[in-house]
Amino acid sequence: MKKIMLLFTLSFGITVGAQTKNFKNKADLEELVSMMQGTYSSEQQAAVDTSFYSISLRMVPIWKDKGHYLYVEQALLKKQDKPYRVRIYKITQRGDNEFVSEIYTLKNEKDWIGKWNDPEAFQKLNETEIELKPGCEVVLKRIEKNKFAGQTGVRTCPSELRGASYATSKVTVTANQILSWDQGFDKDGNQVWGAVKSGYIFDKL
Repeated sequence: MKKIMLLFTLSFGITVGAQTKNFKNKADLEELVSMMQGTYSSEQQAAVDTSFYSISLRMVPIWKDKGHYLYVEQALLKKQDKPYRVRIYKITQRGDNEFVSEIYTLKNEKDWIGKWNDPEAFQKLNETEIELKPGCEVVLKRIEKNKFAGQTGVRTCPSELRGASYATSKVTVTANQILSWDQGFDKDGNQVWGAVKSGYIFDKL
């Protein structure tokens, strides 16, 4: 437990320091976080292509006094009370045009499901109750006005889901959509889970 606290403290301290640097485009971080937060659905995509599921995605800001954090729930549209992904994203800037979305899991995630509608509840969440997924961060860059895009590193994000060895994520954020393509691969580079043709298109509601 002490080790986890130390790791989080070091990570948090480094982030705070990075945010105080005199980046040329400091306003871009605020814009990116503002664009990411909200309620999304892939229902329209699923209606056109049945190989995609109707999925609900919610991202709400929490811990505003500590930086830019988003609580995230992802669930089948018909089972929003049972999300299959519960995360916290920490968004930071580490260059004039480089932004990082770090991924954290919650140790007692069942206790927080549905709390997206009460962000203040997360003030009770202790920093030792979340755990960083090292190597799974998504590095984003501004592509054009109202558009950021990026991905995880090459084979940096470990995964054991359905026989996978590593996972990748490709993300594009626009004013009204988030395009997310998550895939899992075995040690030989064969895809074992995730969308095959393209990523999911989440429309902001």
